[in-house]
Amino acid sequence: MSTMSPSARLDELLGHEQKRKAPGWIGDAIYGVNDGLGAIFGIIAGVAGYTPNSHTILVSGFFGALASTLSMGAGAWLATKSENELMEKAIHEAEQSIRQHRDKEIEILSLIYETKGFTATEANEIAHRIAEDDELFVKTMAQEKHGIHEASRGNVWGSAISGAISTFIGGIVPLIPFFFMRGIGAVIAAAIVSLLAHFVVGALKSLVTVRSWWSSGIEMTLAGVIVGVISYLLGVFGSHIL
Repeated sequence: MSTMSPSARLDELLGHEQKRKAPGWIGDAIYGVNDGLGAIFGIIAGVAGYTPNSHTILVSGFFGALASTLSMGAGAWLATKSENELMEKAIHEAEQSIRQHRDKEIEILSLIYETKGFTATEANEIAHRIAEDDELFVKTMAQEKHGIHEASRGNVWGSAISGAISTFIGGIVPLIPFFFMRGIGAVIAAAIVSLLAHFVVGALKSLVTVRSWWSSGIEMTLAGVIVGVISYLLGVFGSHIL
């Protein structure tokens, strides 16, 4: 039998499970690359439909990549900050409810455990035992009533930086051919590189989803084809009316 404390043993077991999972930043990076790749491929296709000027396509795509990078970084920062603030609000509300209606909160917690399969006696005993520790009581009520757990608190700057960098990387991929080629050849090469990158990113998404790598890759590639074709046709249409 283990001599470790319950909390230490739980951390050890959860730690082993976490090692078998893909780190959270991998999912954020994949989705960031996905956003950057899709957005800039769409811009390139649209501008290519509007004008064959390679320099214009490169400049439009590059500044589009910069704009997407800044937008994604700011969006990730704000989203994570908002999630943390909602978490803090839920914990604060749990503290107030316990302070003002302690017996009612104990009853609510007891009923929650009854719905999870405990008998009324067991649930009541567990609820009262948890309520003996104010800090544990607050954390438990925040989690059971609001689904909030402090371990899920995000790092706002980490989210912003990873989101921005991955988006920029994804946005630069479709532009690579234009640094070395010009004309229709560069456009065709950009389309090929972009669609291959779509497949790779889609396949990598299988690391954080239950989809198979090939079906996820094909789905992502088809999405890229749709974005590219529609953007290109809109660019052609725009060249005739503007």
